[in-house]
Amino acid sequence: MAALVEILLPVPRNKGPAYRNIREQLTETFGGVTFYANTPAECLWKDGVETEADQIIVVKVMVDEIDGEWWRGYRQELEATFEQEEIVIRATPIERL
Repeated sequence: MAALVEILLPVPRNKGPAYRNIREQLTETFGGVTFYANTPAECLWKDGVETEADQIIVVKVMVDEIDGEWWRGYRQELEATFEQEEIVIRATPIERL
C-alpha cells in the first residue's frame, strides 16, 4: 500500500552536508523527496518536570510499499549523524488520486 513517510529532523548547526546527503539518497532510492527546510517548526515536550524545545524540519517521501527494515536502519543512521537519542520517522497510508 502506498504511504507518505515523514522524517522529523532537528535543525542543528553545520549539518548542511548531511541534509544534502539525505536529499540525494532519498531521491535516488524513492524517486523524489520534499524537504521543508526554510521554516523550521518549533517542538515542545515534557522531560519530567522540564519543558524541552527544539526546531525541526520535515522531510516527506511517497513510497509504494513500506520496507520496515530499511527504514529502521535509516533511522539509526540519522540518529548517529544528528547525534540524537531518537529521530521520528512515521508513515501514513495514502491513496493517490
